[in-house]
Amino acid sequence: MVTSNPALQQLGGYPLARLQDLANELRAQDVPLADFAIGDPDEPTPEHIRRALIEAVGPVSRYPTALGQRALRESVAAWLARRHGVEVDPDVHVLPSAGSKEAIFHLPLAVLDPHGPRRHVLWGEPGYPVYGRGALFAGGASDPVALEPDQGWRLELEELETSRLQRACTAWVNYPHNPTGASADLDYYRRQLRTAREHGLLLASDECYQEIWFDRPAPSALEAADGDFTGLLAFVSLSKRSGMTGYRSGAIVGDPELIARLRALRPNVGTASPDFVQAAAIAAWNDQEHVDERRKIFAAKRAVLLEFLATAGIEVSGSDATFYVWFRAPGGDDAAYAQALLEERIVATPGRAFGPAGEGWLRLALVPTVEGCHDAVARWSAALQAGRLPI
Repeated sequence: MVTSNPALQQLGGYPLARLQDLANELRAQDVPLADFAIGDPDEPTPEHIRRALIEAVGPVSRYPTALGQRALRESVAAWLARRHGVEVDPDVHVLPSAGSKEAIFHLPLAVLDPHGPRRHVLWGEPGYPVYGRGALFAGGASDPVALEPDQGWRLELEELETSRLQRACTAWVNYPHNPTGASADLDYYRRQLRTAREHGLLLASDECYQEIWFDRPAPSALEAADGDFTGLLAFVSLSKRSGMTGYRSGAIVGDPELIARLRALRPNVGTASPDFVQAAAIAAWNDQEHVDERRKIFAAKRAVLLEFLATAGIEVSGSDATFYVWFRAPGGDDAAYAQALLEERIVATPGRAFGPAGEGWLRLALVPTVEGCHDAVARWSAALQAGRLPI
């Protein structure tokens, strides 16, 4: 019998995959469905980005380089300078990636010694499962830290036991945060970077939702470094910023030594983005107007949901950035409430999909249109009034 990687058996299926399969089954029944489950909004990718991709498809196909086109690295560097006031060298600090998920998953292959004393990866739970899963597949250990609403769903490294910090090689932070929508300020990043350096940790900052903010612009961990990126990597993506989830395009930015390691790793993995995707990415990074317009649309959707939840007396926590709304499950059981919502043709994600610390909460992704959000809350409200949902 062919052997199996024990990590596959340990983890089981990817927690959100079954939820999306179920949503697709319901959608196939051709009955109105409000799918708030997977962070893949309905708004189209801007036309100038699609045009850039199409025009870059040549008659002959060539292998892309793992290093990526210099023009793409320059466009990422220019965006960081405009958006965050951070100056980076596109030749030593920037490495394009095929979206942020694969970059996050593969990072441990470059920084984790499966036979060494520091094989743990710290990350906040509820959180993106890939942080821990990447560690396990690389032969390391996942070490989730339970996040609390009264601490703003923030991972505070300085509050962890010294032994826990010293057995880890990497600590992941993710703000604006998936799934809670919580945010962090620049002082937060300064504290985490200081603690990480004191204990010889790599601070990895997942900034996939960097451009989805409402009250104030979200800072980058790179700003806290004051030009010294030692022990720091930021992972940025066009998926949410520019509606390019299917394009799979992002970048890793930071510590030049670690970028060099990842450059050595990536040709072995073979995940370089096609040149035509890189052309579309250049067009996206170079334009801010479409990003600001998308943010307005997300703000309008968010307002619809927040108003309804407040009127219904349902507790909301975090939810001040990203296109997620995080709410406490009426009745306390997130899985049961998600199932009850399905009966109303509304798909929400149980918080337990993001780890045990998410139990009792649910996530709504601002996927449907503004009109779709209005339709969903009308059905939700009717179900509450009819007593089909707990209060």
